[in-house]
Amino acid sequence: MHPKDIPLNERIIFALDVDSEQQAKELVERLETQVRFFKIGLQLFLSAGFPMVEWIARRGHKVMLDLKFYDIPQTVKLAVSQLGQRGVTFATVHGNEPIVKAAAEAGAQGIKILAVTVLTSFSNDDMAQFFGYRGKVEDLVLERARQAIASGAGGVVASGAEASRLRKELGEDFLIVTPGIRPAGGESGDQKRVVTAGRAIAAGADHIVVGRPVRDAPSPPAVIEAMHQDIERALSGIS
Repeated sequence: MHPKDIPLNERIIFALDVDSEQQAKELVERLETQVRFFKIGLQLFLSAGFPMVEWIARRGHKVMLDLKFYDIPQTVKLAVSQLGQRGVTFATVHGNEPIVKAAAEAGAQGIKILAVTVLTSFSNDDMAQFFGYRGKVEDLVLERARQAIASGAGGVVASGAEASRLRKELGEDFLIVTPGIRPAGGESGDQKRVVTAGRAIAAGADHIVVGRPVRDAPSPPAVIEAMHQDIERALSGIS
């Protein structure tokens, strides 16, 4: 396994899961000496929209626009085409094969499409209860990832619990972005399939996504620094 040439300050994608532009900007300004990649999800996007995306991009940072598009393929294609020239680096869609293909065909310049495999808040029991899926989550993640990559996705969103198998079976030529990251000994909250930053990277993830454990800490920069050290240890073990 060979780590991709990704700067340490882009390994962590900090989730700006707040409901106002002011809160988001304060977090970016506080963390941008350590973190150069930020995630904007539904909550912040509905509050601050593209101006927030563009403000972050103008500061020289990258943006993961996590709207998880899911609609008929033509609608998704048209929606993704709106992202061009907005400063978006990653955009997420649900890992349904026609949807991924449509998003990839949108041709939004410079944007990598990430296919969401199975949300990290879902366990095997949840998948059986809510969707009638009786198999293992990791098997479904692998199948969706395989289809997404074949359909033109630049990468997938998958938990650290599945990253190692994805790398083993699908290779290195795609990105794995892993949410559900918690510091060692931290609370898992509403996430079911969680790992630490170092374990995710060691398993094959390229980027990790973290929000609340940093945002709600007494010293967010200290948590980021600890995660950076954890990531560096993991990278030294797989280089």
